[in-house]
Amino acid sequence: MQLSEQALLRAYRQMKLIREFEERIQREIMLGQIPGFTHVYSGQEANAVGVCEHLSDKDYIISTHRGHGHCIAKGCDVKDMMKELFGSSEGLCKGRGGSMHVADISKGMLGANGIVGGGPPISVGAALACKLRGDGGVSVSFSGDGSTNQGTTFEAMNMAVVLEAPQVFVFEDNGYAENTGASFSTGCEDIASRQASFGFPVFSADGTDFFDVYDKAGQAIEHARAGNGPAGVYTKVDRFYGHFVGDPMGYRAKGETEYLKEHKDCLKNFRARTLGAELLKAEQLDAIDEDVMTEIEASVAASREAPRHDGSLVEEDVYVSYA
Repeated sequence: MQLSEQALLRAYRQMKLIREFEERIQREIMLGQIPGFTHVYSGQEANAVGVCEHLSDKDYIISTHRGHGHCIAKGCDVKDMMKELFGSSEGLCKGRGGSMHVADISKGMLGANGIVGGGPPISVGAALACKLRGDGGVSVSFSGDGSTNQGTTFEAMNMAVVLEAPQVFVFEDNGYAENTGASFSTGCEDIASRQASFGFPVFSADGTDFFDVYDKAGQAIEHARAGNGPAGVYTKVDRFYGHFVGDPMGYRAKGETEYLKEHKDCLKNFRARTLGAELLKAEQLDAIDEDVMTEIEASVAASREAPRHDGSLVEEDVYVSYA
């Protein structure tokens, strides 16, 4: 799929925005500014952006506990996301969702999810809503390799096939389910074939290559959007950091993360490819880098000054009123 210069610049900006958002919140957590448990997406940016660049607000996604990248790629406001992580009443979820439950329904982002394998069943429900409305919408679930061992995920894949739902299952294999290597926890080395066994096409991509992910995700989404039932995307990609911010990473080999940052960085790969093919100019990308840093700094400054709620909002939005 050929991308215009504008589309390439947008994709790079989205990936860079995710990267710098994640880098900055780690600093803020260490300074005690952000409460709660947080999992960063650094290293996997090409997956979220490669998929979500095919989607609009009428399409849905649902995420995992490592969900900031998916939120940003789907168009959620960065300043409001930062406020949410800071616990502000001005955050996307009024400070009540935090990192693992941030959501923005207006953007079709149905939320991050702290339960491994908890997202696919919800996503299939959203896909069925798209089918019933007949508006051409699709629903996408992002899951890690650990979710492929969960019964909820299996049931969701089977239901999507049986009901011919416009659903895309995206599995990001980052090699670890928390701190357990996939070779110890998953009995099948080929997760893509495990998906395909449910009866839908699966497209495998290099998760460090935006262009590969964009191409394969485009095929899967086109399949689902055309009314052909579900499809899958499998990517192999490594996360740069531990399971959570502060994870000592004793289970990882010495020098492993340093090697990944040097040789498996999707942002570096994107720059090298677009500059090498003369699709973009270095000064264009450098300008985006500067603009992104300005946006991140502004979001942090606003979040530090934003009001925290006093507990009065706790009972709001617990139940939906149909009256």
